[in-house]
Amino acid sequence: MGSSYISCFNFSSYSKSVTLFASLYFVLISANVSGFDSLIQLLPTSAFLRTKSETLFRVDDFGAAGDGITDDTNSFKDVWDMACSSPSRSKIVIPAGYSFLVRSINFAGPCRSKVSLRIAGTILAPKDPEVWDGLNPRKWLYFIKVKHLTVEGGGIINGMGQEWWTRSCKVNRTNALTFHKCNNLKVRNIKIFNSQQMHLAFTDCKHVAVSQLIVLAPADSPNTDAIHISSSTQINIKDCTIGTGDDCISIVGNSSRIKVKNIVCGPGHGISIGSLGKSNSWSQVYNVHVDGASISNTENGVRIKTWQGGSGFVRKVSFKNVWMENVSNPIIIDQYYCDSTEPCSNQTSNIRIDNISFVGIKGTSATERAITIACSDSCPCRKLYLEDIQLTSFSGDPTSFFCWQAYGTTSGLNYPPPCFPCNEKNLQPTVLSNWSRST
Repeated sequence: MGSSYISCFNFSSYSKSVTLFASLYFVLISANVSGFDSLIQLLPTSAFLRTKSETLFRVDDFGAAGDGITDDTNSFKDVWDMACSSPSRSKIVIPAGYSFLVRSINFAGPCRSKVSLRIAGTILAPKDPEVWDGLNPRKWLYFIKVKHLTVEGGGIINGMGQEWWTRSCKVNRTNALTFHKCNNLKVRNIKIFNSQQMHLAFTDCKHVAVSQLIVLAPADSPNTDAIHISSSTQINIKDCTIGTGDDCISIVGNSSRIKVKNIVCGPGHGISIGSLGKSNSWSQVYNVHVDGASISNTENGVRIKTWQGGSGFVRKVSFKNVWMENVSNPIIIDQYYCDSTEPCSNQTSNIRIDNISFVGIKGTSATERAITIACSDSCPCRKLYLEDIQLTSFSGDPTSFFCWQAYGTTSGLNYPPPCFPCNEKNLQPTVLSNWSRST
């Protein structure tokens, strides 16, 4: 079994360890090698990968070639199965200096103990979408029902999405990295490039910390959202650099308690809540707080978008301390969103939007209209709050503020001048919840 056996050997038994060292020592004697230092040098590195608190598993010890050509999927599956079934804390190592070609794979839990995945090298997707024939087209690296997982290491995940982008942007395409029903999750210090569709998706997850990511794809790559959150709660995102062809961060139905801090975004479509309410569906998003972002050369800055006909609500949302540079729609609430080839009818029901604040939003707009708040005829936006907004034109021309069925109040100096029909009294800005302060 070679080095794969050694990396998984149970060194908890002292007697087995003594037997192993004694056997190797007599082999060295017969080979005229003397001294304990020589013994240490000849021992495989993986023989020392077991410690009291953690067992290390290297994918190359399980047969992965790492040449960027050989299919290493089975080796990744074998190492995951071994680590996930280990009774002690486990770390899977994807070593630096290698590129591992991996097809669609499920990393399934629950695991017996905590698992960490240290990506120091590169994981590559197959270039040809035909590889997915007969498989779920939405999955590449898919983690499901794993608790207390950490993904880190400074390495690269490359979705090789170029061939996918040339096809229709509306067909089902795979996400690079998906976490489904994963709780107490940490994803940090990795690079994700050129996803087939969304780069990093969280669905039905809870207690997630995301930090120090670099997510990049060309500005014209379709639907390549960087971080997508759906039906998830208690998500903390900070210190990430993002530039893709779609939303830097997108938050959709039934998500809550989300905190975003210190994000660099551009190119792309900005930071978005929605779209919500498509096909008359019900959605809720609440307790979302963005504090600290630099957004440049994007289609949108901070946005909430809903379809006519849906139901539910968006509330307790704040966007604070955001710098805009050459952004086409720096601030936008659009309750007439219609991403369809056919016109969308104006319907009586809609997502209710209230208690939304924009504080310290500054910079330049690429268009004359710097702020758009277009709310439903039947369900106007209420309790909007603006403070210290300074959005001038990138070209030096005046900027404007468009309102429709929007009601709220303002404080401090604001430009362009707000167009709320009246100030709602006693309205205070949305503040962080107790959970947000503690994360």
